[in-house]
Amino acid sequence: MTYIPPSQRGLTPQHAGRFPGFDTLEQVKYWDHATAGVVLERLAVATQLAFFTAAEVAVARPLLDLLLGQDGEPRVPVLELIDTRLARGETDGWHYDDLPEDGDAWRQTLAWLEEDAQTRHFRGFSHLVAAEQAELVQQVQDLSKSGDKWHGWNATHVWSLWTRYACTAFYSHPWAWNEMGFGGPAYPRGYLNIGVNAREKWEVPDHGEGAAR
Repeated sequence: MTYIPPSQRGLTPQHAGRFPGFDTLEQVKYWDHATAGVVLERLAVATQLAFFTAAEVAVARPLLDLLLGQDGEPRVPVLELIDTRLARGETDGWHYDDLPEDGDAWRQTLAWLEEDAQTRHFRGFSHLVAAEQAELVQQVQDLSKSGDKWHGWNATHVWSLWTRYACTAFYSHPWAWNEMGFGGPAYPRGYLNIGVNAREKWEVPDHGEGAAR
């Protein structure tokens, strides 16, 4: 039986969620050892980053918080998960032909975001208020929607890089699973009750507004 500290049980990002009392980690005893090891590693991310520099962290952390709406604790450690992934060279196995490899693309785009902050506000990105940070990030998304370039790079591809890594990290974490009532890997346990409003005995009903009980 794998020991899970009480402080790690039933947590959701910013304590938000529609499935009160649900804890996906209660299912760890049904996962094989390899699967359990992969998932539990995400709860114990390294505090010492291996890829991003301190200057890059100062830009990347607020950027990721903005992209994911993480404006309070507990936060899914998205930056740390991305850092681990890039340090290990675990990319998606492809990259846009007009962008460099993902690690280099992350470094360059963070540098440009810092440059934008200095140019427009005469302060570093991390020293801006949230509204000022959001304005600079919104500019990239707007350019992405219009098919234009940002600092000479395809803004759509830059936006994809940021959001792809951010969402992959966030939704790989058990706290995000608690928030949406996901029971984790189905193998080898499997699922018995398939269908709308059909729940396993360990699942809880959706308590969101207008949800079926």
